Amino acid sequence: MRSPQADVRHSASSWRQPCPPEASVERSELVEEIAKRILALGQGRLLVGIDGFTAAGKTSFGHELAEWISAAGRPVLRATLDDFKKPWRDRHLYDRESGEGYYRNAYDYEAVKRLLLDPCRSSGATTCALCSIDPLTQRDHASEVTPLGVDAVLIVDGVFAFRPEINEYWDFRIWLQVDAELSVQRGAERDQDWAGTEAESIHRNRYLVAERIYLQEVDPLPMMDVVIDNSVFARPHVVAP
Repeated sequence: MRSPQADVRHSASSWRQPCPPEASVERSELVEEIAKRILALGQGRLLVGIDGFTAAGKTSFGHELAEWISAAGRPVLRATLDDFKKPWRDRHLYDRESGEGYYRNAYDYEAVKRLLLDPCRSSGATTCALCSIDPLTQRDHASEVTPLGVDAVLIVDGVFAFRPEINEYWDFRIWLQVDAELSVQRGAERDQDWAGTEAESIHRNRYLVAERIYLQEVDPLPMMDVVIDNSVFARPHVVAP
């Protein structure tokens, strides 16, 4: 008998991206394959990290996994590392706008551990926070907690998800692969509403530079449980086990 559908709980952030449109048969089959691999890890809480270049499709893939896993009867928590950046009011204390400054300084790894990852790893914890600072409004959501079931699956997307500061937390690691130029193009189109004519420059000179530092220093791809080419949304495919 099929398990009743469980809840998917999302961050309160206004930066939250919408669920993607109905997927192609090929995409649905791939999502199902990865979801089954995650669930095969067993009972108890599971932590899944999804990484890749900016605009590689991490959030959409996370939403799709969440829907499949919840339909299989496991409660899901959805979070993004963008909701755990340091507040803009403190940016005068450090460089956050160059590529290297963004990589070194933008994210608050202590907050993501304290509010989200440590509670999910603690058998005694019953709540966690899915958002620290809203990237758009700068509202502090750290005190807004979400129930944390004993068999919850936490799916977190974000760049630099496998940096040494937080890499040890993940039970399953996913890398979404796209070409650097496609990342810039997609990101600039997505972010024109808030970045305007600067969108392409921000993606090329800040985010892409930061991501190349990450690849050079951390070399995350060999750690992956699966690498997926997500260049064509309707036809993603596994390129490395």
